[in-house]
Amino acid sequence: MRKKIVAGNWKMNKVHADAINLATEVIGSSYDGSVNLIVIPPAVFVSEITKIAASSKVAVGVQNTSQFEAGAYTGELCTAMIKSVGAQYALVGHSERRAYFNERNEVLAAKVKQVLKDELTPIYCCGEMLEEREKGNHFNLVKTQIKEGLFHLDSSQILNCVIAYEPVWAIGTGVTASSDQAQEMHAFIRELLTDKYGADTAQSISILYGGSCKPSNAKELFLNKDVDGGLIGGASLNTSDFIAIANSF
Repeated sequence: MRKKIVAGNWKMNKVHADAINLATEVIGSSYDGSVNLIVIPPAVFVSEITKIAASSKVAVGVQNTSQFEAGAYTGELCTAMIKSVGAQYALVGHSERRAYFNERNEVLAAKVKQVLKDELTPIYCCGEMLEEREKGNHFNLVKTQIKEGLFHLDSSQILNCVIAYEPVWAIGTGVTASSDQAQEMHAFIRELLTDKYGADTAQSISILYGGSCKPSNAKELFLNKDVDGGLIGGASLNTSDFIAIANSF
């Protein structure tokens, strides 16, 4: 049985008081517990939020990590630091990191390796821009992102990964991939995993949908057999919306 996961990426939002209030509300909210709930706040708040979440079922992640183990890399956070304050997950390769910070697949592969080395769970993001979909190149692009970012891992390592498909044209735009479009790409990703690692391994890896997922469309998206949850952006900044999504399975 694959894990059902709803992860909230807060991106660069919230000042201290608001961040703590939001985390406290989410952690104190009622949800049925059948889903793995993750909050991913800005790094400056992670240490405090992990303490608030310590006795709950809510996990905490970070939005970015360094590919380097330690050293003279001013401004970076290594995975050992992140683990030491209690975080459990790390986003790798979010479309905004790829677009705005020029992160390439080879760098992301190194980040995945480092995240796993320190026994955190990477949430590896992949997805196409609108231009690539319109050209019919979306499958080839995602295939390259998966192969170059993850396929250096062996079978035991890949089982400790989560994949998030995020059509870039649907992030923050209010436009959502249709249920059929989401399922089509998730099934394609699982087929890639099957070809590389075998069916048993592929069927054990959670693949999340990211791209304007909200309470009004979450249930339809999550009904797809290869959609195992969501990487939630804007809706994760509102407790009732976030919990409603978590309760949509």
